[in-house]
Amino acid sequence: MTLLAVKVLLAPGFVVIASLAGRRFGIWVGGMLGGLPVVGAPILLIYALAHGDRFAAHASAATLLGLISLMSFVVLYARLAGWWPWWLTLLAGWSAFALLTFLFTFVTASPVLALLVMALTMLVSRMLLPSAARQAAEGALPPLPSFDLPLRALSALALVLALTAASGWLGPQVSGLLAPFPVLASVLAAFTHAQRGHPEVVRLSGGLVLGYAAYALFCFVLALTLDSLGTLWAFALACAVAVCWQAAMLAGRRVLAKDTEIAALT
Repeated sequence: MTLLAVKVLLAPGFVVIASLAGRRFGIWVGGMLGGLPVVGAPILLIYALAHGDRFAAHASAATLLGLISLMSFVVLYARLAGWWPWWLTLLAGWSAFALLTFLFTFVTASPVLALLVMALTMLVSRMLLPSAARQAAEGALPPLPSFDLPLRALSALALVLALTAASGWLGPQVSGLLAPFPVLASVLAAFTHAQRGHPEVVRLSGGLVLGYAAYALFCFVLALTLDSLGTLWAFALACAVAVCWQAAMLAGRRVLAKDTEIAALT
């Protein structure tokens, strides 16, 4: 019953909360919040509950490598969205994720090494993102369709059900690599692409890539502490680290924006 509740409620609920927060505070902030492990965390929790802490710790380390595949999806989508329709761009991004995931099945790295490689990939990804042209805001953005939030929640639920059902025979390495499959990034990018255009996709992508630092720290803490602290305390600590990092990044951006505004007036 506990596993069923986690699968049905936790990941879809996090996706809805992150989506609503992004609408309230802007597309870049939405991307930052989308970088939180709102789907990966419930999946890793299910791994721990179903297969034990050692399985989940190994999967968490592999998820750090999977985040490299996730960032490849984000960067490729941002670069192709200016020329291709959303559905074709989505297929290209998924293909890139699948290719890197396959290659990483032959790689085993310690949590420390995986975190360092992921951090380097994040820096390179930010350099590879295209520049978003400035657009003047004219009136309110068009309302989103009524099925937007239910579709996001159902997408997250479908991913969690599929990955957790297969995790028993895929093993911790492949299960961890698949945990960061870009379900939230796919929904955010495709809807933004179709409704608001390429510049907004680029802004969203910048927030996502930067936000994945919190995702990486979450997985890193889990990989190091699950065996020693157990499921409850390891996940509590990992969540606290990820949320504190994300809050610090958002606060830093707010301070920088205020300083820039003051400098422009003087």
